[in-house]
Amino acid sequence: MITLKEALTKSKEELDSLKVEMIEGAKESSLNAYIDFASSGDGIPILIKDNIQVKDWSITSGSEILQGYIAPYNATVVENLKSKGFSLFGRANMDEFAMGSTTESSFYGVTKNPYGEDRVPGGSSGGSAAAVAGGIAIAALGSDTGGSIRQPASYCGCVGMKPTYGRVSRFGLASYASSLDQIGPITQNVEDSAILYDAIASYDEKDSTSSDLPLKPIFENLNGDRKFTIAVIDNYISEASESIQDAYAKTIELLKEAGHTIIHKNMTNTKYDISTYYIVATAEAATNLARYDGIRYGNRIEGKNLEETFRNTRAQFGDEVKRRVMLGNFVLSAGYYEAYYLKAQKVRHLIRDEFNKIFEDADLILSPVAPTVAPKIGSTHDPLEMYKSDMYTIAINLAGLPAISLPVAKDSEGMPIGLQLIGKAFDEQSIFDGALSLEKVVNYTK
Repeated sequence: MITLKEALTKSKEELDSLKVEMIEGAKESSLNAYIDFASSGDGIPILIKDNIQVKDWSITSGSEILQGYIAPYNATVVENLKSKGFSLFGRANMDEFAMGSTTESSFYGVTKNPYGEDRVPGGSSGGSAAAVAGGIAIAALGSDTGGSIRQPASYCGCVGMKPTYGRVSRFGLASYASSLDQIGPITQNVEDSAILYDAIASYDEKDSTSSDLPLKPIFENLNGDRKFTIAVIDNYISEASESIQDAYAKTIELLKEAGHTIIHKNMTNTKYDISTYYIVATAEAATNLARYDGIRYGNRIEGKNLEETFRNTRAQFGDEVKRRVMLGNFVLSAGYYEAYYLKAQKVRHLIRDEFNKIFEDADLILSPVAPTVAPKIGSTHDPLEMYKSDMYTIAINLAGLPAISLPVAKDSEGMPIGLQLIGKAFDEQSIFDGALSLEKVVNYTK
């Protein structure tokens, strides 16, 4: 598959031919990723996650409850892409309502990892990452609530970038946790990620959380020769597998050889990140999904009365969505709101303060993306084990910071290992420059 940078030089005829190849590739693929190849206009084809509105497309968030729904408008990121000569081409599988870390909870079935058909591609943007890694798509959009771009990118050996909260409009993104969600690119390399980020980043008056801080183009200012002070979090790495720890240590040495300065820091134990995230995220999810009742939104299943209609309709949610809605309602209920939700919001501020303290001494932070490589399909039976796979990514969403994941090595079985660079709020240029430098020194090959 050609890169996004290469696609910018292609004629309309060449791009049309490429779209045909993508369709054929998807049909022949053994990834078992649900990809509906509806096309929207001429231009460079970009795969869209199934929770981003594209006018006149069926957009279902991987859920049974939204079967039959046709989007009546375009998300702002879609309008931005179309205005810059891109084509919306295909929608990718995902965990239902973006709630999951494996893309096993989708109504359409399991997506497979192109590096191993018995492995998950990560989640919730697993379809987007698998398609890019498997050569079905040039690049894709995903959404990241607690690592759902960076973790599947890490599992599938591609580049996944989460922008600063508010830098990319959320208008037209199906809400999971509104204070955490961000749309971002999944690509084959860092340059492509910068190109796609530039295309979607904007201020949007339709999004009340959108930032109006000045935007500067990233791609044309990319500089992989910049030298950074990079912090490593010593007490985080002990919770990762031996292969992740080994890749982390080798990457640190490569960064030193490239002229970067490494400093050592500690942060709060990841168990507090996980607890805080799942209280905040599930509380917001319960609120956002309350509208899916068959009256306002959702495929209605009639009952004998209104209460039974509600029950029948909401029974279409999958087990993971039900689990998170129930947990969210619990932490928001009388008697528990102050004990859980308000306390979690206080810890969220402490997490943000910790990052800011480290950034007084460092330009970037290097961290694992996940504690292991991609697990086998069906191997994660305990939901708590799945939640732990997000231990290194969720704090970034709680703090609203930008981060980029890129592959740095493979384990003994040939599965990709990704690491992430975390930056200061609205300093996307530094994380892209740092990632370009890291990409050069690790020289990862598929």
